[in-house]
Amino acid sequence: MSKEAKTNAMRMLERAKISYTSHEYPHEEGSAVDGATVAQLTGQDPARVFKTLVTQGADKNYYVFVVPVLAELDLKKAARSVGVKSVAMIHVADINKVTGYIRGGCSPVGMKKQFVTVFDESCLNQSTILVSGGRIGTQIECAPADLVRASRGSTAAITKAVE
Repeated sequence: MSKEAKTNAMRMLERAKISYTSHEYPHEEGSAVDGATVAQLTGQDPARVFKTLVTQGADKNYYVFVVPVLAELDLKKAARSVGVKSVAMIHVADINKVTGYIRGGCSPVGMKKQFVTVFDESCLNQSTILVSGGRIGTQIECAPADLVRASRGSTAAITKAVE
């Protein structure tokens, strides 16, 4: 493997002329690493590290939500943000079939189909954020506005209030 094998997410950002920084972290081959651990392994504030969650709406369409790794997606707020009655997380076994990515390596950029994508509005408080680079062990960092644009996404308040 070359020093840095490009992922679909990286190729899409480059095509869109969006600059990014790639971060690698140690992992066991094929084993997903939780977001808090990814933040720790990359030396990042967890508020800047975002996870990509895939849901299916009551309308049977798929929706992608991108939230800070320590936050929890509020399914009601998420559904409202995309204008459907409800959304539910898809089964882990379906992630590859739906997105082309595997669990732990799902990026909001470069999925095999373009899905409605919503980033938690807290991303706009950061100069840069990190999301999966499209495979386990790789994160990509760039300006939130660039990631939102690259995924043809939007922003909304979609996380649960911290208790």
